[in-house]
Amino acid sequence: MFEEKVNELFASQLREWELAKVNYDQLDKVRTRKISFGTFDVIIQFNPERIRSSSAKVDEKSISARPCFLCEKNRPAEQRGVPFGDSLVALVNPFPIFRKHLTIPAELHTDQRIRNNFEMMLNLAAGLPSYTLFYNGPQCGASAPDHFHFQAGNKGFMPVEEDFMKGWHIKLMSGKENIEIWQWVGYKRGMITLAGTDRENLVKAFTTIFDKLSETGDKEPEPMLNILAGYSSSGWIVHIIPRKKHRPSQFFSEGVEQIMVSPAAVDLGGVIITPREEDFNKMTKADVEDIFRQVCLDEDEVSCLINVLL
Repeated sequence: MFEEKVNELFASQLREWELAKVNYDQLDKVRTRKISFGTFDVIIQFNPERIRSSSAKVDEKSISARPCFLCEKNRPAEQRGVPFGDSLVALVNPFPIFRKHLTIPAELHTDQRIRNNFEMMLNLAAGLPSYTLFYNGPQCGASAPDHFHFQAGNKGFMPVEEDFMKGWHIKLMSGKENIEIWQWVGYKRGMITLAGTDRENLVKAFTTIFDKLSETGDKEPEPMLNILAGYSSSGWIVHIIPRKKHRPSQFFSEGVEQIMVSPAAVDLGGVIITPREEDFNKMTKADVEDIFRQVCLDEDEVSCLINVLL
């Protein structure tokens, strides 16, 4: 079983790889606090080891000037992996957010693109039922937009998972073709959730959304979006978060006005990562709401997307 092999990999890597062992031990010192919006919470996490990801330069010039850290030839000698099929390999992420944090890159150096790889994401989620898979688009959170990859973390870490199971802030828009289509309302960030057991129709629904985003938004290199996907005996649950901006204005501000937050799938799933202590201490409910407003579509815009599925 793939997940069993991954768990064995974790155990051995934390014994053999000093960098990974130290950084996973450091998770005991990570601080968190909750910001309540009444019917849902957002968690702020102070995690200084994530500064590399949050501040990563992802412009073409910067990417071309550095070796790809996801290519096998450039990985640390201690880093080993577990193959998934012929095209992916699961690696322990040495700079974790989760207690179990995987990076799952393609074996080949190929650009970060999801349209023809969404079914692969579903297959991978089915192979890792104790994990939530996530995809960050090349313009909205991927620190290696030049090398296709997913990430995964242990289930139950992000508030969006429990909020969906409780049925809070979600409205069923359709239940046909063996899948459910849900819209999030009053959640401060526009989201669509697909749920069901029919892999083919999930792929069809996602592709329809993706193509609609391609028509209405910036088409290069692909429509901006983040995706969270999990699998259980009840089927798949896939949260799609369309984006309109990579980073909020606070990221580029100076002095006390700056908040170094670069939202990706985990942040929009309800755990905002702050690599600087001053940002962890000062971030307010108003800041969170403003950041979500800047980088995500609003409910009306998401409604238009869902209408193409109805």
